[in-house]
Amino acid sequence: MMNVTEHSKKGSADEVSLLRLYLLRGGYLLVVVGLGITLWPEFINRSESWELKEGVVQCMLFAFWALCVLGLRYPLQMLPVLLWEVAWKSVWLIVVALPLWASGQMDDSTMGTVNACLLVLIFPFVIPWRFVFANYAKKRGDRWV
Repeated sequence: MMNVTEHSKKGSADEVSLLRLYLLRGGYLLVVVGLGITLWPEFINRSESWELKEGVVQCMLFAFWALCVLGLRYPLQMLPVLLWEVAWKSVWLIVVALPLWASGQMDDSTMGTVNACLLVLIFPFVIPWRFVFANYAKKRGDRWV
């Protein structure tokens, strides 16, 4: 039978190798640099207000960028941010882009978004899936009452 110390180490940060942590930080760094190059000039040099949806998108991207900056220091604690990124981009690629591509209706604007979303293919290779499974699927949830 496993004692409390052994049980608490199972699924812990100790199980994630230093190499995996560096790969994870590299993923966060890719986002920080990539979004930083494209996002910050938009924020700094903006002379007119954004349309509603464009403003929402830009602010969400800024928040994502800021959370990825935190991910450089706390790569495991910020994993839900990367999981969200993988989830929404995968859903968008399958539900929106794939049918347009299959029907030959892909326009240049949508293709640009597809190219940006395809960068998400990097993250499944850097995310420590055993850690994710141990801490988000197998681990007992927080109490409700």
